[in-house]
Amino acid sequence: MNTFLTAKDIASNRIFYIDGLATVKEAINLMKQHDTDVLIIAKRDDRDANGIVVISDIVKGVIIPSKRPSEVSVYEVMSKPAISIPSTLNAKYVPRFLTSCKISVAPVEENGIYVGVIHMKEILFNGDFE
Repeated sequence: MNTFLTAKDIASNRIFYIDGLATVKEAINLMKQHDTDVLIIAKRDDRDANGIVVISDIVKGVIIPSKRPSEVSVYEVMSKPAISIPSTLNAKYVPRFLTSCKISVAPVEENGIYVGVIHMKEILFNGDFE
């Protein structure tokens, strides 16, 4: 029997959601509170897609242009739809998936539900490389 680690096996199960109408200041506070650098933007309804916001989105969309985080909505800086990784993807292919999509973090999806989040930095820091 050939067993291998999947994306779900290596994903962090710490997933935090925020409403797209929240301010970037609220997003920053939530990120600080949970010690995370990624938030999933909740769907508005069943026809909607989830979004994602990461620290670099906030830096590019708010900090560099010198906007006030309390005056910018999350939906103005988020990426949508969030690109998700299938939970059954062989873990050794996750870095290739992320780089081919030009992203460094993505939620892991199983049966239409996010079950975790994978960060490229965690793969690098926790990987067994020799």
